[in-house]
Amino acid sequence: MELILKQDVIGLGYKNDIVNVKSGYGRNYLIPQGKAVIASPSAKKVLAENLKQQAHKLAAIKAEAEKKGEALNGVALTIAAKVSTTGQLYGSVNAARVAEELAKLGYEIDRKIITMRDIKMVGDFVAVVHFHKEVAVEIPVKVVAENAPAEEEKQEAAPAVEEAPVAEVEEAPVEEPAAEEEAPAEA
Repeated sequence: MELILKQDVIGLGYKNDIVNVKSGYGRNYLIPQGKAVIASPSAKKVLAENLKQQAHKLAAIKAEAEKKGEALNGVALTIAAKVSTTGQLYGSVNAARVAEELAKLGYEIDRKIITMRDIKMVGDFVAVVHFHKEVAVEIPVKVVAENAPAEEEKQEAAPAVEEAPVAEVEEAPVEEPAAEEEAPAEA
């Protein structure tokens, strides 16, 4: 089924694109939601005429998208998240979380134009922001453990404290259990 998109549909196409979809998807979702119309010959002619009239508007929209994209070049996000001992995140980092972090940096970006897989591990990943069908910006996202510095400090301080008492404790309990074992056997 051939349809003309009335608005951007992530994973399918952009406004005014002619796309082929399965008839059930078009009839049951895209057309009732107002996201597409059937691409009849008359609708295609109307689309072509509208595109000619809106050419300068579309150029301005693309220029604005390029400007936004240039503003995001060089931006890298570091997101702290709660992590288990194996490196798995409690929950995940998704497009909404990336949009929140960008908002903290002063970039108001709708989460719907950010595409990425949900991140469930600590590491380096990439989120793609689609400002226009021809303008997309990749943003590096680094996920770090929220409590990593505190744990490292504890581990560095703890062995020094534990080493001295452990040596003394090992000697003393070795003698005591032997005495305790003999006492119950005699009684």
